[in-house]
Amino acid sequence: MSADATTRTGRPGNASRGSIRLEGIVKRHGATTVLHDVDLAIEPGEFFVLLGPSGSGKTTTLRILAGLESVSAGSVTMDGEDVTTTPPGERDVAMVFQSYALYPHMSVAANIGFPLRMVKVPAAEVARAVEAVATKVGIQHLLARTPGQLSGGQQQRCALARAIVREPRLFLLDEPLSNLDAKLRLETRLELHSLQRNLGVTTVYVTHDQEEAMTLADRIAVFMDGRIVQVGTPREVFATPQTRAVAGFIGTPPMNLLEGVWQGDTVTVAGHAFPVGAHAAAPRDVTLGVRPGDVRVADGGLPAHVERVEDLGDTAVLSYRAAGALVKQKTDRTVVRDGDDVTLGFAPGSAHLFDRTTGARL
Repeated sequence: MSADATTRTGRPGNASRGSIRLEGIVKRHGATTVLHDVDLAIEPGEFFVLLGPSGSGKTTTLRILAGLESVSAGSVTMDGEDVTTTPPGERDVAMVFQSYALYPHMSVAANIGFPLRMVKVPAAEVARAVEAVATKVGIQHLLARTPGQLSGGQQQRCALARAIVREPRLFLLDEPLSNLDAKLRLETRLELHSLQRNLGVTTVYVTHDQEEAMTLADRIAVFMDGRIVQVGTPREVFATPQTRAVAGFIGTPPMNLLEGVWQGDTVTVAGHAFPVGAHAAAPRDVTLGVRPGDVRVADGGLPAHVERVEDLGDTAVLSYRAAGALVKQKTDRTVVRDGDDVTLGFAPGSAHLFDRTTGARL
């Protein structure tokens, strides 16, 4: 769509459509607070991912954007307009649910065209739009079928086509790939990313799958216990997690976390001192974080017992018992076997330090 085009809903379309601001959002269900003072800014055209474990508040936030949930406090702004109390149908927002929510008695063409018919778009224009969007998502040959005659991946594409056919200013997706098998999930993820880039529509995507988040997002908001604990690019969130909780959530496998004492230029774990490339003037209780890819078998390191070697073909994941904790190593080659006893180390520059009490990055 051109910068000065008009959408099928009659609103002006331009490159600045789709800016989102959440300010001080609180959501309560009775005595339970599920969102605590959430602030978030999403820029036009961004692919923005809300990432977190189940129950962290990410889907509630998405439903607030859609207008399906009210807020207990705070405001929602879209393109500079306060839409906090605006009904869902007036927000110019399209949503794809985990369950697809297709009408089983309608054809694929009728499902895709439904949003346009609801706003009285002429039948000929609906037909052209349906054909065009079905071609974009690769289901133009399935328009006469019903959802029950489609595979899971085809149903997903139908739901995507229905969402984008009226060119909304905001595209919301709630775990849309979770019902697909692993191979189809990967393929659809690539198609979805390409489609979003071609459309240029602001997209907010909810998932608990960090691999999806890392590969799709321009930026990620990490949710924990109803709060946003970090916002950044995938690289920023992975490389510099701001809390111990984020460090233990992001990564496959996630970061190894060991209790230690930081003094001078070393952290001591279970009696073994490791240089960390940072200086503490006084002893301080910390959590030492090391990514599995940075763990090495080394002379004179932390004693460890090999509990499991998982050979993945091009890589291997090794599970060790060390300092009373499970330590993971990810490597492209391994010389150890189940049951071996080794010592582990890591490069000083790869250490992450977190306050033992608050969990904040140091």
